[in-house]
Amino acid sequence: MHMIEPVPVRKSVIVRASPQKAFDVFVNGMGGWWIREHSLTESGQKTVIVEARAGGRWFEVGNAGEERDWGRVIACDPPHRILLAWQLNAEFDFDPAFQTEVEVWFEATSENETTVTLEHRQLANYGAKAHDLRGVLDSEKGWGGLLASFAAKAA
Repeated sequence: MHMIEPVPVRKSVIVRASPQKAFDVFVNGMGGWWIREHSLTESGQKTVIVEARAGGRWFEVGNAGEERDWGRVIACDPPHRILLAWQLNAEFDFDPAFQTEVEVWFEATSENETTVTLEHRQLANYGAKAHDLRGVLDSEKGWGGLLASFAAKAA
């Protein structure tokens, strides 16, 4: 049986900030806007850290200090774009052998506005659960809600 590749999840939001500020809030301030309920830690989420360099880690720190990897940075070109390896499998467990990609672009649309576009792709890597996972990632509990939270923090 041939499976049709799910289209990437693609979301955009306009923020009242320069590309540099939008990039900084998205990447360096992820712990300030990431939805706390989206946590892999036993003690609850304290923060999310992106080491903004190729090969850097993308991980969560729990309230008790435990760390849970989410992925890694593939490419980082501040303040224009960041490309992340999302290494959470269909059960939202970290799997170093699994990968989808999350790429985010920051484009000035006026003097003090930036369009932030996010694309989560390679969803076929989820196999039989690809279409279900696409629905989750494309929902308000997924990237829709996360980008809304980011936009509020960046404004």
